[in-house]
Amino acid sequence: MTQRILFFTVSFLFSFSLFAQENISFQKPPKEILDLVEYERPPGVLMDSDKNYMILTYRNTYKSLDDLNQEELRLGGLRINPDHHISSTITYLNNLKVRKISDKNEIQVKGLPENPRIAYLTWSPDESKIAFTNTGKNGLELWILDIKSATAKKISTQPLNANLGNPITWFSDNQNLLVTTVQDNLKLIDPEKELPEGPIVSVSDGSVSQNRTYQDLLKNKTDEYNFEQITTTQIYKVNLNGDVKLFKDKAMYRNISFSPDGEYVMISTIQKPFSYLVPFSRFPSEQSVYTSEGNLVKQVNQLDLAEVMPKGFMAVRQGKRSMYWRSDLPSTLVYVEALDEGDPAKEVEFRDAVYTWKAPFDSAPKLLTKTVQRFAGIQWGNENYAILMDQWYDTRSLRTYLLNPSQPGSQPKLISDRNYQDIYSDPGSFETRKNEFGRYVLAIDGTTTYLIGEGYTPEGQFPFIDKLDLKTLKTTRWYQSTYKDKIENIFTITDFKKGTALVRIESATDYPNYYFRNLNRKESITQLTDFKNPFESIKDVHKEVIKYQRKDGVELSGTLYLPAGYDKKKKEKLPLLIWAYPSEYKDKNSAGQSSHNPNEFTFPYYGSFVYWVTRGYAVLDDAAFPIIGEGDTEPNDTFVEQLIWNAEAAIDAVDKLGYIDRKRVGVGGHSYGAFMTANLLTHSDLFACGIARSGAYNRTLTPFGFQREQRNYWEAPEVYNRMSPFMNAEKMKTPMLLTHGEADNNPGTFTLQTERYFQALKGLGAPVRMVILPKESHGYVAKENILHLLWEQDQFLETYLK
Repeated sequence: MTQRILFFTVSFLFSFSLFAQENISFQKPPKEILDLVEYERPPGVLMDSDKNYMILTYRNTYKSLDDLNQEELRLGGLRINPDHHISSTITYLNNLKVRKISDKNEIQVKGLPENPRIAYLTWSPDESKIAFTNTGKNGLELWILDIKSATAKKISTQPLNANLGNPITWFSDNQNLLVTTVQDNLKLIDPEKELPEGPIVSVSDGSVSQNRTYQDLLKNKTDEYNFEQITTTQIYKVNLNGDVKLFKDKAMYRNISFSPDGEYVMISTIQKPFSYLVPFSRFPSEQSVYTSEGNLVKQVNQLDLAEVMPKGFMAVRQGKRSMYWRSDLPSTLVYVEALDEGDPAKEVEFRDAVYTWKAPFDSAPKLLTKTVQRFAGIQWGNENYAILMDQWYDTRSLRTYLLNPSQPGSQPKLISDRNYQDIYSDPGSFETRKNEFGRYVLAIDGTTTYLIGEGYTPEGQFPFIDKLDLKTLKTTRWYQSTYKDKIENIFTITDFKKGTALVRIESATDYPNYYFRNLNRKESITQLTDFKNPFESIKDVHKEVIKYQRKDGVELSGTLYLPAGYDKKKKEKLPLLIWAYPSEYKDKNSAGQSSHNPNEFTFPYYGSFVYWVTRGYAVLDDAAFPIIGEGDTEPNDTFVEQLIWNAEAAIDAVDKLGYIDRKRVGVGGHSYGAFMTANLLTHSDLFACGIARSGAYNRTLTPFGFQREQRNYWEAPEVYNRMSPFMNAEKMKTPMLLTHGEADNNPGTFTLQTERYFQALKGLGAPVRMVILPKESHGYVAKENILHLLWEQDQFLETYLK
């Protein structure tokens, strides 16, 4: 009787808080979860291309609220710290160690700054050094790590500017660098104190401009001024002795890249006018090439403001785009131009043209090839061999061709034509190696190149290496992993003659570690790292991949966890938690393929329900929730119906195994998974409760498309309205926990989405609780917030499922 009274008391108190503002301090989850959350993060690993040295990088397991409580400007799609001129969302490293791979000893890097805040590690071309930034009290500093001596030193006091990304570029001589620095006499305007000189006026000239919803856009003249201030930099040349020389004076420099031979440098600058509709990546820009001494050679590109774009994921800007240095030649640019005016709705024989342009650009560019679909990249090899790719989103088509660069205009040979969502047919990625310029190009031995594949099959995952004959385009298998109780991820071939590869091996309970694999003698491996499992307390939980079908025959799968010691013979009826994220497909075959692997290391984190296996729950993690639209049918035409089919199939599958009480099933998801959760609670009675984190619930607030939906609201109003939980709020009667970051930076998932949805549900009498996590963006990073989130979720689940 006492327990029953206690249950109803807790339930009443928790339910009461759904309808009242609650003053609450940060809480911590129960010990079973807290023990898993408070772990020491193993180091990250960087290796040079010859695999002589290993750099171990360390960082805190979590950020703190104090880390998030900093000055921040949100301008043109950027979030930056104006005091230090670096992204306000960046994650810092706090230590570096060096290890010679042939040795076992790790060497602590000497000379690091006190309380390091390290970012932007950048290898020198010969990989003997690493340049990096340290965020100090007076700004962003330039440091150099000498790998051999494991010694770091600061080489410049000139404050760097990383507001637009990495501020470091090496010269090919390994002795000099170009850095972007904070402009002299920078002055920002406080928008809270500045009085406007007039209203904000925007005008439409009648052009169709279907821009998606973006965060952190410019809003007024003060924003324009501040954006120009924080993005305007000077470029200095710095040598390893710390000598500094001005290379280019003030401009809004965006990208800097040297030609492979180091003789030229291409620099991109942002131009005016700015826009209040799109982020800075679509502002006007210019690209110019200079000599390595800084003398102008030629302006090679100019792009106008791209506020007006055709509709669809295959729409691109008009003019030269994707301009970069060809990696297999000394100093030749490559760029692409649309032949359909960037409009995927136009019927044309070829979509794109690819050109090459040799420095010093005193002759016309040469047409290299044309693509039937949208250009998707080139992997350069040598003068005779390159790999060309084109793709088309609407059909999920990806084609790969063999291209002969020495014969411009020649017809490339088709190597593969596949649905890129069909993971079982994936031939793998082409292996690369460094050439004489220190650039990565196709690894070619005579007429043989190599493919490394993830190896997904209906029977499981078996990564492989294939040899491709560039004359016959036939493949032969060199190596395939045969592990059934582990995963062997193949990273790169380290020695083609000896036949060795760098691999990483893990299991459900063995933390991923690196090895050298002898490809010719499969039993021969050499272990490089020995990172321990930081989650020993869950090593005995049961983990398996289950496969099942939904009512239309589509194959589904998910990873099922059962508590340690669970007796599968007695089959105690457990509450079930399902965590999922919907994905769109154009065919049932691809949708039904599984990339789940029970041997993947179990890494619990706030972004799933796996923690709750320690609290007596069954957990179906990453349950497949495909949304399929074949032929002319769009996936979202039956979005809600397919969500319910997926959920029914998942619950039926676990129930059939005899493990669960199907009246005690909860569902959850983040972002689009939160959107899924709200729809499932609204349109079905399958769940006892749900947890929706950082979602969007009113699709009329994203009227020009969302997720993978290309149609706008006025083309498909019934789809937008049917899919919007906000529009159907009166139907939602199931308990739901809504959480959101106070400073969400993801396009479309404004914090307002959760606040307005909560107000609607509360006004309509739905049992709902809303938690806004202070200072957090779309993903949560502060330890205080993460611990409290886990406490909220545990209290909620204990109330409505236990």
